[in-house]
Amino acid sequence: MSPHSGRAPDHLTLALPKGRILEEAIDLLARAGLPLTLPEKSRALRHEFPGVTVLELRNQDVPVYVDLGVADAGIVGKDVLVESGRTVYEPIDLHFAPCRLSLIREVGATGPVNRVGTKYPRAAQAYLTAQGMPAEIVKLNGNIELAALTGLADAVIDLVQTGSTLRANNLEELDVLFYSSARLIVNRAALKLRRDRLHPLIARLRDVVAEAQPG
Repeated sequence: MSPHSGRAPDHLTLALPKGRILEEAIDLLARAGLPLTLPEKSRALRHEFPGVTVLELRNQDVPVYVDLGVADAGIVGKDVLVESGRTVYEPIDLHFAPCRLSLIREVGATGPVNRVGTKYPRAAQAYLTAQGMPAEIVKLNGNIELAALTGLADAVIDLVQTGSTLRANNLEELDVLFYSSARLIVNRAALKLRRDRLHPLIARLRDVVAEAQPG
């Protein structure tokens, strides 16, 4: 049975990530005409509003819920979307939560890169293959910089925002794989089944984002 069945065509289910993106996502949706007030300090993971259900998920799960149709649309970082490998429609760069995925080594490090530590093995493999670098990839989950500092890896591939953590640990960016920011993603079937809700929302979000851009 399709996840879309049993839901009214004018009802939207949105997947939003916990953490730093959530607050800005809620504010942006409100400015686009979809006011949602999530209770503070609530342990609830699903929130019901008139015509809208909000699912609070881990970042990495947002593309999965949208791709498989449990959620009609969601907001997630481009880095998470690329790493997920999920096939979803990505109509808008929302231009917040900016960062970049970079190749990082200790300052002055020399020699070949034979092993790379990262939270992003899919993106790392694509980059290394394109660069002709046959390095081993080690999947890590936290404090990626330590892999380069301890010799676990010759380099790491990780997100960079301000670069202050790199400078504090004598690390430097050697290359940028891609720039990331928050994106609106939409389930391809929902785009047709719930077009009367999704198309206007996409249009309003485009306007809000355009108005906020300098110049």
